[in-house]
Amino acid sequence: MKNPIRKLIAGALITFMVITSSFAGMSNEVHADIENNRLQAGVTAAFSYQLMKTVASVRANQTSLSLMSGNGGVADELISYNEDGNRTICGYINLGIVQVEGNLNVREEPSKDGKIVGKITNNCGCEVFEIENGWARIESGNCKGYISAEYLVYGDEALELVNEVARHVVTVTTDCLRVRSNPSTDSSIMTTVGKGEQLEIVEILDGWVKVNVDDDEGYVAADYCTISYELKKGMTLSELYFGSGVSDLRIKLVQFALKYVGNRYVWGGTSLTNGIDCSGFTMKVYQQFGYSLPHYSGSQAQMGTRIKASEAKPGDLFFYGHGGTIGHVAIYIGNGQIVHASNKRDGIKISSCSYRSIIRVVRILPD
Repeated sequence: MKNPIRKLIAGALITFMVITSSFAGMSNEVHADIENNRLQAGVTAAFSYQLMKTVASVRANQTSLSLMSGNGGVADELISYNEDGNRTICGYINLGIVQVEGNLNVREEPSKDGKIVGKITNNCGCEVFEIENGWARIESGNCKGYISAEYLVYGDEALELVNEVARHVVTVTTDCLRVRSNPSTDSSIMTTVGKGEQLEIVEILDGWVKVNVDDDEGYVAADYCTISYELKKGMTLSELYFGSGVSDLRIKLVQFALKYVGNRYVWGGTSLTNGIDCSGFTMKVYQQFGYSLPHYSGSQAQMGTRIKASEAKPGDLFFYGHGGTIGHVAIYIGNGQIVHASNKRDGIKISSCSYRSIIRVVRILPD
């Protein structure tokens, strides 16, 4: 963001000048002049107060969204134009935002009996094509179909909400990006992140970006990523296929785990519905099928049999961390994907199994 305070002040001054000039063009009657002077004084005071508040807010957080001017309340940073010249908000022409506890089924037809073709979670963005008889036809990521309009906000309500739920992220543009412990090439490498992965921004520095990686924080070089505001996207069922030769136990375990996608992350938590952390999630899911795991990712990594990532089957455990220290665990669901309790912002989510460097893969379930 280039000098947001200067941009903000300039825009505000122009607005103020337009307002005050409009007063000058009003009636020349004495009574009107007195009322105009009072109004001008009030606007001046309100303008000064609001400007001081906004400048202080921008200084406190350089990744905050800018004040708006003529965009219907939508932050400038969220607005772009597609190849056809249409204005988009986070990439959507007709923006809709899902508001649901947990996740929502995307169906092939506008009916509760329609075939489920995908899943979409709270605060996901979507393109809204039509709304009829309580159903909305939408597209989010690769996911297309119908959702209950009861759980969708659109129009002015979506324009108000998008400023709150848009995620300020970096998207990795190189094959393997190193996440470091400090903003220096001399600092230790915490983990690596694959091309196309997105990480939430904590702070933008000179040449570096401080990011969240699950419940850790690290730094990535700004030259190897792009910065944008994004909304979460839905996923198709084909993106969650288990593959062939997978036992009923593994399929049932993964299906059980996927029921809780979108639920809250709470450090130290053990409730699948009210809040849970990464090792609590794997512990509770495995417990449902008669397997007892400790509530600590490092201890879980010592159980079962170590295997190669290329040998993984749905239900196996993937472990992540920085250096040689394990600090995060996830359940493999097949097709190169994992489900895990990630962080406070995202909760329980689905990610690529290679979204960061893998330290260990463990098999506890029988083949």
